[in-house]
Amino acid sequence: MPDLTYRVVIRLCRALFRVLGLRIDIDGAHHLPRTGPVVVAANHSSFIDFMVVGLVGTRRGRLIRFMAKQAVFDAPVSSQLMRGMGHIPVDRAHGETAARTAYRALQAGEVVGIYPEATIGRAFEVKDRADLRRGAAYLALCTGASVVPVAHWGVHRVLTVGGRVSLRRGTAVRVLVGEPLTRLPGEDAEGLTNRLHAVLAAMVEQLLDTYPQTPAEPGTAWWWPASRGGAAPGTQEARLLDEEARLLADAGRRGR
Repeated sequence: MPDLTYRVVIRLCRALFRVLGLRIDIDGAHHLPRTGPVVVAANHSSFIDFMVVGLVGTRRGRLIRFMAKQAVFDAPVSSQLMRGMGHIPVDRAHGETAARTAYRALQAGEVVGIYPEATIGRAFEVKDRADLRRGAAYLALCTGASVVPVAHWGVHRVLTVGGRVSLRRGTAVRVLVGEPLTRLPGEDAEGLTNRLHAVLAAMVEQLLDTYPQTPAEPGTAWWWPASRGGAAPGTQEARLLDEEARLLADAGRRGR
């Protein structure tokens, strides 16, 4: 059976969501086309946010092939699962290989999932425009695929960077799917990325405005954005933490 591994993993993810009692709400899934090449571009705040972004695809009868860092494909167990699901490894030193694989997937009419922020945003808001990669826009422009923005908020409360893990039941997770972005006359990858950033940032703000579990004391809530009085790192602090983590990861690779 085609994509058997992927379908089994979907069932396991749904079982996990039930165990955790996650209150997942998805709005706008109809914006994801049922057929044809699509680039799904999502914000990145958790190690497991691909699970909730993937739900958008299953609601439309589609499987999203996510681009993920090479390290996930190097681990014994996750390697088999990731390859079995047709996800795409990204080696930062050889990004062109991943781009070619994603290009072929789009040419075959697949949905490719990309995190333009590249790494998890520790401020739990969309990173600054300067920190967004243009890969999603490039792939869309060279294949004719539309870019569907997907914003989510809340799943980082379950598992994210810094050893933050919570098995508390009933966490609200909200997902918002935006209208497909298609190329404007004369638009290049830079312009499309600028539009994508503006849309994603606005969508995350919308989710924050309507989030049903606003902390009673924002200043003590590590998961609530600093811009709203929360204890999460501010934008500049988050950027420094990202750079520190990148340098440590690079040192680890060199030491192998």
